[in-house]
Amino acid sequence: MNNQKCSTLFLKLRGRRRIIRCIYVVGFMDLFGVSMILPLLSHHVKALGASPTVAGIVGSTYGILQLFSSTLVGSWSDVVGRRYSLLACLLLSGLGYGLLGMSTSIALFVLARIPVGLFKHSLSICRALLSDLVSESERPLVMGHFNAASSVGFILGPVVGGYLTEHEGGFYTSSFTCAAIFLINTGLVWMLPWSETLTDRSETNCSNNKSKGCHDNYCNKSVHNGSHANSHHPTVTEPDSRAPGKRRLRWREMSLLQPAWRQLSSVGSKIHMVASSDMWDLFLVRLLMAIAIMLYYSNFSLAMEERFALKPKMTGYLISYSSTLGALAGFLVGPVTQLYKNNMPALLLHSTVLTCSLIFLYAAAPSVWQVLLTSTFFAISTTIGRTCITDLELQRGGVQASGTLIGAGQSVTAVGRVLAPLLSGLAQEFSPCGPPSLGVVLALAAVGLLLIRVPKWDGRGMTKTAKL
Repeated sequence: MNNQKCSTLFLKLRGRRRIIRCIYVVGFMDLFGVSMILPLLSHHVKALGASPTVAGIVGSTYGILQLFSSTLVGSWSDVVGRRYSLLACLLLSGLGYGLLGMSTSIALFVLARIPVGLFKHSLSICRALLSDLVSESERPLVMGHFNAASSVGFILGPVVGGYLTEHEGGFYTSSFTCAAIFLINTGLVWMLPWSETLTDRSETNCSNNKSKGCHDNYCNKSVHNGSHANSHHPTVTEPDSRAPGKRRLRWREMSLLQPAWRQLSSVGSKIHMVASSDMWDLFLVRLLMAIAIMLYYSNFSLAMEERFALKPKMTGYLISYSSTLGALAGFLVGPVTQLYKNNMPALLLHSTVLTCSLIFLYAAAPSVWQVLLTSTFFAISTTIGRTCITDLELQRGGVQASGTLIGAGQSVTAVGRVLAPLLSGLAQEFSPCGPPSLGVVLALAAVGLLLIRVPKWDGRGMTKTAKL
């Protein structure tokens, strides 16, 4: 009987690994499709006859919608389950990009950006799903691989989009291609073996007692690593016909059938608990570092031209080099976290200090070669820091509300996207090095906050102060 349980668990673990690999593909295709048309949006708006002011207002529509919808959609995915929320986001985003391919006026363009701004949260839900499927020790590794796969898509997408744009009607072709990619992603998500993402709690006992029949080394290793532990958290139980007196877990995602008012009430409750939790320090660090990093990139091309007379072509190569390193750095997250023995607060502190130092070296760089050196390590430090702070938010808040927490983090980053251009413009009035210099100040503030708050966190720098 125990051997049969281990065999069943082994098959379910393999199913989960398949889902994780498929989610990597979804992340790659998502950013591949989006990055095909992202560089072309401003040109298309101007081609429709919009003035620079109108183009700026239209361009900010997406960011404003994302600011308010990130937390709501993330919390909704906690309530109705990852499957239905992810399918809805992919379908509605595909609809938005399809409408974008038919936009022949400013009004249609704005209309097309509304569903994308409200529901383009597929990557956030994918991250929440990955956090459900793996243990805390595996989570940084899996998140790093997911970020790497997504970044590769973001690097390759503009190449394909630029090629399509050279032909007549290239923007519309790119938009319809992006919509088709989202529909393909929808089909892929629909066909995933979702029934294998939930393992009965009773089946996990084989990892705790090897003497009772679980002699399969792979089974022992996988269950011991906790790859079964963070599945969808069910809210309902039903009798298990296989074992009288025991109850089998059912999917939370069945709550999609609940009335809309009940779903809204649950979403509001989760958001309120996140807002009232003692996680302001992590969100503030995220905001400060997001603005600092955006200031680093805000006038990069212009600064390279003014400071070193570097041609835009060479600057483009430098940006591509940095982006490629950022993608590859996703594979370093797992080994680095193992080196730190999963002490995420210490890793976040050290990566923040390194990022701050690199921004300072870039602002004071006397030559292009020093900029190249700082860009090399900057891409690595920011990738590790981004994964680290997401993992800390999930540890402190708990996976029960992982969608809400990840959505709240995205909302904080959206605030940074709103503030960074304004601060960059003001800083450039003084010097081309003004934006990165201001970024150094903000990064130093984040380092000071971490130095104060990390000792207050329990144990090895972590306490679950906000059980949601």
